[in-house]
Amino acid sequence: MQRNFLNYLVITLKGLAMGAADVVPGVSGGTIAFISGIYEELIESIDNLNFGFFKVWKTKGFKTAWTSINGNFLLALFTGIAISILSLAKLIKWLLLNEPVLLWSFFFGLVLASILYIGKQIKGWSPKIVFAVIFFAIISYYITLAEPFASPESPFYLLFCGFIAIIAMILPGVSGSFILLILGAYETAINTVNNLVEGVTTGNMDLLKDALLKFTMLGIGAIIGIKVFSRALTWMFKHHKNLTLAILTGFMIGSLNKIWPWKEVLTTRMNSEGIEVALLENSVLPSNFPGEPKLMMALVFMLIGFVLILVLERLGSKKSEV
Repeated sequence: MQRNFLNYLVITLKGLAMGAADVVPGVSGGTIAFISGIYEELIESIDNLNFGFFKVWKTKGFKTAWTSINGNFLLALFTGIAISILSLAKLIKWLLLNEPVLLWSFFFGLVLASILYIGKQIKGWSPKIVFAVIFFAIISYYITLAEPFASPESPFYLLFCGFIAIIAMILPGVSGSFILLILGAYETAINTVNNLVEGVTTGNMDLLKDALLKFTMLGIGAIIGIKVFSRALTWMFKHHKNLTLAILTGFMIGSLNKIWPWKEVLTTRMNSEGIEVALLENSVLPSNFPGEPKLMMALVFMLIGFVLILVLERLGSKKSEV
């Protein structure tokens, strides 16, 4: 496919939207790719990424090898994704520290609407489909109650998290940030991106080394995961679409407990910056929340998150009609 500079600029803008979606739990970068019409090309390009690239490079030259993996498309797209993630991470970190109730309320609205968006795509509610929704909702709920099996800042745990979270880039409807949230590594990932930028800009080598190690482990996990998951999940989506959507719907229903805005802290841990942070939390009613519940503002932010997904869905449906 022949593209000019303007075409690649548009792809980079789509990457910016995907990056923004992947920073926010509940909105999937895969959904943005699907809505913006680049999903199939993205999946095919990812499938073409293998060690055969180096063989083609050796025998036919770099230009042919680069074209064989649709390199310009991937470079433009991932440049946009990277810019977006680096730009938004600092804002998310500030909100996590200063306005957690409002931030989680926004995320809660996003995920709630995403459940409806995915559930609506299920065609034919057989007993098997209903069972899958209920079963995975229960499994997901108990995952949200479990203590992480390793520290969220452990390099090998981050590798595992990157491996699992990359599913968001493959399948519309699943957010990588959301999976990091379930695994207890979302805040660590956000801090890692911020610390990486701060380490580079301030010349703080200790901060840079720590952030670079964590970022590398997340990245390696993602690279391995994207190759392992891409064909399997694409095959599942094509041949068992209803079942796959049912699993995703159940998973997201059960995980609403994780992003409920009002929590009481049960146990804490010390993070790498020496700050005491929550390890295990319990969802409570706003009236039982130990701090200021900010109920009216929280409901407004839930509504904003909910409406945002509806707008994205409307844009997607209009595109499919064209």
